[in-house]
This record gives sequence, C-alpha cells and structure tokens, in this order.
Amino acid sequence: MPKFLLSLIFVCATTFVWAQDSQQEKLEQRKAQILQEIKDNEKMLQSVRKKEKSAVNEYLIQANKIKLKEKLINTTAKQEKILSNDMYINQVQVNKLKKELAVLKEDYSKMILKSYKSRSEQSRAMFILSSESFLQAYKRAQYLKQYTNFRKNQGLEIQTKTAQLVDFNAKLDGQRKVKKKIIVENQKERATLEVEKKEQQKLVNSIKKDKNRIAADIKAKQSESKRIDRQIDRLIREAIAEANRKAAAEKAKENPGSTVAKAPVSSSKIAMTPEDKVLAADFKANRGRLPWPVEKGFISLGYGDQPHPLHPSITVHNSGVEITTEDGASARAVFAGEVSKVIVLSPVNKAVVIQHGDFFTVYQNLSSVSVSQGDKVSIKQSIGKVRTSGDTGKTIIKFLILQNTTNSDPENWLQNR
Repeated sequence: MPKFLLSLIFVCATTFVWAQDSQQEKLEQRKAQILQEIKDNEKMLQSVRKKEKSAVNEYLIQANKIKLKEKLINTTAKQEKILSNDMYINQVQVNKLKKELAVLKEDYSKMILKSYKSRSEQSRAMFILSSESFLQAYKRAQYLKQYTNFRKNQGLEIQTKTAQLVDFNAKLDGQRKVKKKIIVENQKERATLEVEKKEQQKLVNSIKKDKNRIAADIKAKQSESKRIDRQIDRLIREAIAEANRKAAAEKAKENPGSTVAKAPVSSSKIAMTPEDKVLAADFKANRGRLPWPVEKGFISLGYGDQPHPLHPSITVHNSGVEITTEDGASARAVFAGEVSKVIVLSPVNKAVVIQHGDFFTVYQNLSSVSVSQGDKVSIKQSIGKVRTSGDTGKTIIKFLILQNTTNSDPENWLQNR
C-alpha cells in the first residue's frame, strides 16, 4: 500500500479517535450531572422521610430518582460502547504498526547483511573505480550515498513506529481498565435500581390503602388550582388592558383628534412598544434554553391534562409545571423583564407575574416575595422563597408561561437537565 494512502488512513483514524474522546468527555460530564441530581433527590427524600407527612410526595421523589438512575445506566452504557469502538480502532492501529514494523525490520536486516558483505572501503572504492566512464563513476558514488541515507532513514522509521506501537499498547491497557470500571459501575447501578423499584412498589401498596382519602384530596386540590388559574388569568387580562389603555393615551397625545383612544381596549393581546417587541423576540429565541425557576429540582407534575401518577383513573389538569425542590429554595426569574403583578393567593401563598414583551412568566406557591410591581428584574434574579407545605412537607413551585393569555408548556422552554 502506498505510503500516502497509509498516512491518510492514519490521519482519518486519529481524527475519529479524537471525536470519540470528545464524546466520552461529554458523557462523563452528563454522568456527573445525573449523579449530582440523584444526590439532590436523595437529600429531598431524606427530608420528607424525617417529616413523615406525605407518602405521595415520597413516591414522586422516589420515581424521579429511579428515572435518573435509568438515565445514568444508559449514559454509562453509551460510554462503554464508545470506548469499545475506540479500543477497536486502536487495536487496528496496533495490528497495522506490527505488520509495518515486521516488513521494515526484514528489509533492514537484508540491507545490513548486504552492507556487511560489502563493508570494506576497498570494495566501495573498487566499485567506483571499475566504472567504464566518469559519468558512471559519479552515478555509482551517488548511489552509495543514497543507499547510506536510506539505511539511516529506515532505522529512524523503525524507531518511530516502535514508539507509536508502545503508545498505542499503553492506551489500550488504560482503556481496558476504564472499560472494566464502567462495567462494574453499571452492574452496581442496575442492582441499586432494582432495590429502588422494590421500595417504590412498597410505597405504592401503602398508598393504595388510602386511595379514597387521596382521591378526595386530589379533587380538592384540582378545584383550588382552577380557582387560582382563573384569578391569575383575570389579573393578566387586567394588566394587558391597562398597558393598552396607556399605549392608546400616548398615541392620542401624539395625534390629537384621532379615534385611537375611542377604540375598544383589548384585554387578550397586548399592544407592544418597540422595546417590548425586542424583548419578546429575545424571549422567544431562547425557547428550550431558559434556566429553571429554581436552582435544583425536578418536574413532579407536567403540563396539561394527564392521569395522576398514582391513580391513572383520575385525570388532573395543570396550567403549568410543578417543580419539587428542596426546603428553603429561592425562586428566580427565568428571563429579564418587569414585575407585572404580585398576587396574594392566600395568607401563606403568593405569586409573582413577570412580563417579557407579550410573554408572561408566573411563579406560584411562594411563602415570601422580594420584588414589587414595576420592578425591573434580571435573569436568575431571586424573586422570593418557595413555600413548604405544612400538611405534606412538599416544597413545590408552580411555574407558568403565557403569550398574552395563552398558556404554553414550560418544559419546552426550559433547558434540559
């Protein structure tokens, strides 16, 4: 095979190995992230167990922990697969180098033997002096010089390829150790996953005994949730109408005698200023990349109509997402904007509405609020503390995203965890 083609194959293989290393690094980072989330869930679980107030909440945290364990196992399996592919490529390189070295050494030994037989300076001189012409003598002298250089270069090439072979063998040894460690980790996680699932089943069985009480509690909470949704919808419509009245009054000042101010004021679609349009476009462009409204946590109830996680026969509605977090967690703005409303839903339950152009984000179930209506807020700025329920021991923030008065699934807007 021509040297150029061999070099090309080597470069391609090296590039592929580099890409594999990059993938391994990303998977290692993802694995570390999942492990941290599992630790956070374990911390929340221990907190709930200490309070001993809500088997349902314990079930939800346990279910999320199982989901994270499954993600961890899948991530580790991907690592093992990439590592196996990388090892195969390295083994191919080792085999290739061994063959090339064998050929080089054989050629080199023949050359050394030939050189030994004609090693004397006298034989070299006779080889040149026996030439039939000056031109032939010159060519023979050049040949001897090139032959010496070729022999030297071949020796250097053997040294280089031997060093490469040592490096590849060392890398393979390291990869074998890493693969062995990954396999052991995966087996351990699978074993703990089975234990987690058995614990979860025990919880389900204990919860089923109180099915009627839990079902009644779910219905009562759904009724309360709908009441709050109606209140938030009314307040957002009021905010839109007020903003539109102000915009109409400004236009009336600029154009006296116009019919703008006499037109009906919309309470479902906000009339945006140029600045509002820029902010709304920026908010929309960050769909799927917004930070979470709490630093740690997981979605314990998704968006829309869905079967209850414990009682599939009961349909629950959610206008946003419920995120279970740790006791004492701070709520934070997911994007820059202006506080449109601070709502007191009950003596122990408050909500903050932040406007981002024609988008609104709502942060519900706060025990305290650290912002006021009209305040400008920045991304990830703390806006209050998430309330921990005295009845259930749950620390949950309900988070909504609306464009004007239309709800959207917040999970599609938040960055993946």
